[in-house]
Amino acid sequence: MAKIIIDEERCKGCELCITACPKHILVMSEQFNKKGYHPAKQIKPEECTGCAFCAMICPDISIEVFK
Repeated sequence: MAKIIIDEERCKGCELCITACPKHILVMSEQFNKKGYHPAKQIKPEECTGCAFCAMICPDISIEVFK
């Protein structure tokens, strides 16, 4: 099973990762980070395939994917 780590403080909430995820397991958090953005968060981590599309498209380099 793959693992995603999202640096919530780097995330600006652009939602590109949410659009890129083929499994639709990323959503926007209801919480704010220190910069005032809603960061992305992972739901259903067991469904992650480790494709890393989310990490590749992230302009803030706030997502790491481990297989």
